[in-house]
This record gives sequence, structure tokens and C-alpha cells, in this order.
Amino acid sequence: MLTFPDGFLWGAATAAHQIEGNNVGSNWWVHENEPGTTIVEPSGDAADSYHRYREDMRILADLGLNSYRFSIEWSRIEPERGLVSRASIDHYRRMVDAAHEFGIEPIVTLMHFTVPRWFETDGFWRAPDAADLFARYTELALPVVAEGVNYVCTINEPNIAAMLAGGEDASNLVAYGLPKPDLFVADALLESHRRSREVLSQVSGLKTGWTVATQAFEAATLADGTVEPGAAEKLHEIADPAENWYLTSIKGDDFVGVQAYTRNIVGPEGIRPPKPEVEKTLTQWEYFPAAAGIGVRAAWELSDHVPVMVTENGIATQDDARRIDYTRGALEGLHACIDDGIDLLGYQHWSALDNYEWASGYAPTFGLIAWDKETFARTPKPSAAWYGEVARNNGL
Repeated sequence: MLTFPDGFLWGAATAAHQIEGNNVGSNWWVHENEPGTTIVEPSGDAADSYHRYREDMRILADLGLNSYRFSIEWSRIEPERGLVSRASIDHYRRMVDAAHEFGIEPIVTLMHFTVPRWFETDGFWRAPDAADLFARYTELALPVVAEGVNYVCTINEPNIAAMLAGGEDASNLVAYGLPKPDLFVADALLESHRRSREVLSQVSGLKTGWTVATQAFEAATLADGTVEPGAAEKLHEIADPAENWYLTSIKGDDFVGVQAYTRNIVGPEGIRPPKPEVEKTLTQWEYFPAAAGIGVRAAWELSDHVPVMVTENGIATQDDARRIDYTRGALEGLHACIDDGIDLLGYQHWSALDNYEWASGYAPTFGLIAWDKETFARTPKPSAAWYGEVARNNGL
């Protein structure tokens, strides 16, 4: 039995746009439905979790989980610049209350990729007032997190957001071929994060941080095990602006979220696609359970020992036995991190529900819970029961 620390947060994660449905005010809704889009299908009703969040939380609680990471939607709270929806603020506050009703710790994310369509039109993260606007949104969101919330993630995966701004196609969020981030956008996201944390500091005891998509960069090796000439140098050239900067920049934060799925092999020419013979997931990422532990160790060291939470980790597969095997391997690596003295707060599996995977649509199934597209009926998978038992035992 690999026992985890008392109070360890066993949960699952979602993002508003990927499960709520009909986020018509968001920039992603615009891109999903514009002529000539490369996005394979629109999000539409998604899993209708905007209306069915209580059912989703009840399932997670019945499984044995003690936490749930979800995001709130800026475009619902501020659908037009300066126009505040009190009803939407009340909705997300009811989600926090429902989590406590079911005995679940709510972990709230303020921005999970999507922004209001007006924000993108008015300059997006390149606008001179971007940080001001995000700080104002954080002020609007204070009633949601002012009571009963211990952890708030300000910005989800700012490194991926900056990569998208640098020209990456949304269908390739954490995989082979990532470009360098737009460094101006990266700076704007960091300033927005810091301004948001200042606002959130008004809530006594609230712990705040952002989440980083760690990518387990690994230098390519020759047949004898030595590193290929030029590979180590290329690795640093890629990893520093794509991952490391985001972990060194948050020294002093209350915690940092790690979101890990696969690894990236770097040769002297750059990131290589997975070898043909390796097992791949539905997203064509290498099946690599060790990614979570590698990401946690990187975050711990580069941040000068800021406490870490795994805020996303999972696998896109229709073979639920592989989901169990992948999660078991990830948790074994995380337990080894704890044994080595790393302050690991919890593990949020991605995802609670099969969801809308951005430009890839609904085909990549990450969820512990399946749902019917006609009736929205929820069906927990065997992996959900297995993971719930791990959570109940607080150990593997």
C-alpha cells in the first residue's frame, strides 16, 4: 500500500467551456462557428454541465473523491465590456456551495483558455489594459471564492496560451511541434496573474497560483545511451521559454499547478514526433505515465519549493483498462515525489467527464464519466470506480 499524506486532495478537473455548453459569449464559440474554421465541430450543448453540475458533483462524491477543480467563465460574468451579470456570479457561487454540500473541496480556476469575445476583439493579451481588465474580472469573481474556497488557479496553462498566440494551431496544445511562445503575451499573462493574486489576497487564507503544462522534455540519445550532439542545447532553447520560465517566475506563490500528459523527445533539430513503435493515445501523444512525476519535480525545483498540486493528468483513450494502468503509473511516480520530500497537495484527474477537446472536438475521451449526447445521462466508467477506491483508501 502506497499511502498518501493526510488531507491529500483526490479529485477530478474540468473546464467551463469544455463541459458547460452554449458559452456563446466566449472567443472560442466565435472560432468554432466562423466560416472556414479548422475546428472539427462546435461545442454546442457540450455535457450541459451548466445545468447538471449538481449531478456531476454528486457522482464524484459517491465515487469517493474529496475535491473538484472547475473553472468559471469570464464571458458569462462580463458578457460585454463593463456589463456585469450578477446572475452568473450567483450561479458559480451556487457551484461552490454545492461542492460543500456533497463534501467536496472546490478548486476554482478563473481563466481556462477562454475569454470574452469583446476581450479578444479589443486586443486580447496584447492590449495595454489586459492586466487591468483581468484584475477587474478577478474583483467581480471575489464573491464566488470569498468563502469556502481554499485554492484558486488564476490562469490555466499560460505557457500554452502564449504558444497559441505565437501561431500554434489549437489542435496541438501539448504535443509534437510546439512553437516558441509569444513572449509579449507571456509577460502580459504573468502581469495579469500577479494583479489577480493581489486582488485575491483580500480573502484571508486563500491560496493562489497558476497552472503550467509541463512537457517532460528529454534529450534524444544514441544507441549507446549518450546524448546526441546538440540535443541538450536544443532542449534548453525550447524548454526555457516554453516551460521553465513559467515555473521560475512564480517563486513566492502559494502553490503551482502541474498539468502533465506525455513527454517530448528533443533532438538537435527540435522536438521529434513519437516513434512509430510506441503506444499512443487518441491525441497521438506517447503513452507516458511518468510525465506527472517529472513535471512535479521540475515545478518543485524551479520554483524554489513552492507547494505543488497536480491540477491535470490523464489519458485520451477508449480502452478504460489503459486509463487505469496509466493513472496507476502516474500515482506511483507521484508517491515517489512525496517520499523525496516534495510538498504535493493533491491530484486532479483529467477529466471528470468526457469533454470538448477544443479543435479536436469530442473524439478524444479523457473522462472518468461518459455521457449520452441525446439525453445527457451520465455513466461512470470502471476507471472511475477504481480511482474512487484509491481516494477512499488514500493510497494505491
